[in-house]
This record gives sequence, structure tokens and C-alpha cells, in this order.
Amino acid sequence: MMLVFLFIFKLHTKIDYFTFLLLDNLIFLKNMARAMFEYTKIVLQKVSFNSELFCIELEKALKRLLPFEVEELTIWIKQYTANKPELYVCLNLIE
Repeated sequence: MMLVFLFIFKLHTKIDYFTFLLLDNLIFLKNMARAMFEYTKIVLQKVSFNSELFCIELEKALKRLLPFEVEELTIWIKQYTANKPELYVCLNLIE
């Protein structure tokens, strides 16, 4: 009886440990994705002096980011390019 209890207890703690690892990895991936989104915004700001470079970096970002991040980036780009008419040509990439 005690052996069965110990086996079940060990199994239960392993499941908890694996659940913990899974959740930890998910949190890490979410933070990593957020860091990539923030990095993308920084890169786009730095290359905004040249519309060709801006379009190239925007294309890379659209391939690399997750769908919900692309939506967020779209909102940010529309706000960022509001007073930069030279970057309007890149807006057709996100539509």
C-alpha cells in the first residue's frame, strides 16, 4: 500500500514539475516575443530616414512576428507614419 502511495506521489510531483516547466517556457516565449516586437519598433525607427530600408525591415517584421503582434505593429506604424509622408509607400505592405 505504501509503495503504491509513493509511486502515485512521485508521479504527481513529476507532473507538477513538468507543468511548471511548461508554464515557465510559455512565459519565456511570451517575453521573448514581446522583446522581438519592441526590437522591431526600434529598428523601424532607426531606418525611417530611408523609405526603402523601412519597407525592407517592415517586410522582415511581418514574416517574423506573431499575428497579434502584426496587428499591434499595424496600429503603431499608422501612428508613427502619420507625419512622415515619405513612408506612406510602405503602408501597402500591411494592408
